[in-house]
Amino acid sequence: MAADMVTKYFVQRKMEPYDSIPVIKNIFHITYVQNTGAAFSILKGKIFFFTAVSVIITLIIVFIMIKYPIKEKIFGIAMAMVLGGAVGNLIDRLRYGYVVDFLDFRIWPVFNIADCAIVVGTLILAYLITFHTEPESLQSKNRR
Repeated sequence: MAADMVTKYFVQRKMEPYDSIPVIKNIFHITYVQNTGAAFSILKGKIFFFTAVSVIITLIIVFIMIKYPIKEKIFGIAMAMVLGGAVGNLIDRLRYGYVVDFLDFRIWPVFNIADCAIVVGTLILAYLITFHTEPESLQSKNRR
């Protein structure tokens, strides 16, 4: 979450909305976008809805991590990635009313590091839940 917050800070400090800096021309740019929607600007302007969803997801993940202590390190890392990404974007929504996006690969909508953490964490969780042979081994035997 720290990398997300630091990069967003520098983008906001050094750029105006919709400014774009080519890193690899026509392939990868740093483009400052103020996203009032969800991932890829879906449902633009639904700030209250996405703030509420982010709070609910954050509370659910924290509850799961407290109620079912994690035994397997990769499962904990994946949960932390999703949680950190959700909190990073939630902070933006609460502070600004939008999420700061800036990673622009030109063939994909502009996104940020928090979005990357959410997607990668969710993919890891989906893989573990789908293909792990013993789901019980993902949680600690010492439930609280």
